[in-house]
Amino acid sequence: MDIDLKQMRELMRAMKQLGMSELEIEQDGNRLYMRRGDPAGPAIAMQPMMAAAPSVPPPAPAPAAPAAPPPAAEAKDDPNVVYITSPFVGTFYRAPSPDAPTFVEKGQKIAAGDVLCIVEAMKLMNEIESEISGTIVEILVENGKPVEYGDQLFKVQKS
Repeated sequence: MDIDLKQMRELMRAMKQLGMSELEIEQDGNRLYMRRGDPAGPAIAMQPMMAAAPSVPPPAPAPAAPAAPPPAAEAKDDPNVVYITSPFVGTFYRAPSPDAPTFVEKGQKIAAGDVLCIVEAMKLMNEIESEISGTIVEILVENGKPVEYGDQLFKVQKS
C-alpha cells in the first residue's frame, strides 16, 4: 500500500479527534484497517492497497475483523517449508517484555493462531500470529531489530 507516515499520522489524529476506535478503508479489493485502544491486540494491520487520491475522502468506518498479515511465502525448494513475514514496518520482539520468556524457539511446534512475536509499530505492540501449523525451523530476525513490510521473520516446516 502506498501510504506514508505523514498520511498515517493524519488518519490517526482524525480518529482521535472524532473519537473513533476503528477505521477501515477498502478500495479495489485491498484494505487498510486501523484500531485504537487495546494495546494487547493488533493495532494496525495493512494489506497491499492502492492509495486513494488525496482529494477523495476515505469511506465511513465500518467495524470489521483485523486484517490478516500477508500470507506466508512458500519456500522455493521445499513446498512444505514456508516463511512467515512481517505485516508492516516496525521493530521485531521475540518476547512480550525484556524479562519474559520468548514466544517461540527454534524446533518448537506451533499451531495456527499461536503468537510468534511482536512487531512494534508507532509505539503500538502488535502480536503476530501464525496462520499455519508446523515446526519453527529458523528464526530469521534478531530481537530488537527493525523489520520492513514483507520481511521474512520465521522459517516454518508445515505439518
